[in-house]
Amino acid sequence: MNTNLDLKIRRAGERGHANHGWLDSWHTFSFADYYDPENMGFRSLRVINDDRIAGGGGFPTHPHRDMEIFSYLLAGNLAHQDSMGNHRVLKPGEIQMMRAGSGVRHSEFNPSATEPAHLLQIWITPDTRGLTPAYTEWTPAPGHENDVKTLVISTDGRDCSATIAQDASIYLLKFQPGSSTSHQLTAGRGLWLHVAKGSVNVNGILLTAGDALALEQPGEIAITATAEAAEAILFDLG
Repeated sequence: MNTNLDLKIRRAGERGHANHGWLDSWHTFSFADYYDPENMGFRSLRVINDDRIAGGGGFPTHPHRDMEIFSYLLAGNLAHQDSMGNHRVLKPGEIQMMRAGSGVRHSEFNPSATEPAHLLQIWITPDTRGLTPAYTEWTPAPGHENDVKTLVISTDGRDCSATIAQDASIYLLKFQPGSSTSHQLTAGRGLWLHVAKGSVNVNGILLTAGDALALEQPGEIAITATAEAAEAILFDLG
């Protein structure tokens, strides 16, 4: 492990914040009324919104185009409906992938009247504009729900991952207290690590929920959970 890597840290409290009552959202990158020219995105990664939707709240039908959008549910449930005819209630641990392409309309609501929903919504710029819209889901294989490191989205669909129209490999990391994994970044690529739950130690740096880390030089990072369970999403981007 290279301890001299240039690791850039983005702390949770540095993110943009908007509280609309039914929606409490933290923006890692510039989004809507939050504008930060120093944080417009990272390579093809354009949006990470850490959303908490109150019971009965949600986003009414609205359009998207030319964006690869996926949601990872951390708690509660999320009801999705779109102009492609998909109707689905997403549950914790599941990932929903939508290719907006040439244009799609969708809505997202918390179907519970009382329980909040907590999710990450992530946008990645595609490598091609005007693609045919598409929808897919990723769920862990039986018996692998708690694997420490799982490839969930990739450009080629390897290892039963969902596919994305971009040079990106996206991993879901799920840690029990004290468990660990690592990732080797090769030359010419960039890494973004977002901590979704709990806290982890990355090459001696403590990151807690909402914190993120970026790396743009080849090398290996070692990720170890602290005394609590943790979840994170790791982006390996061309």
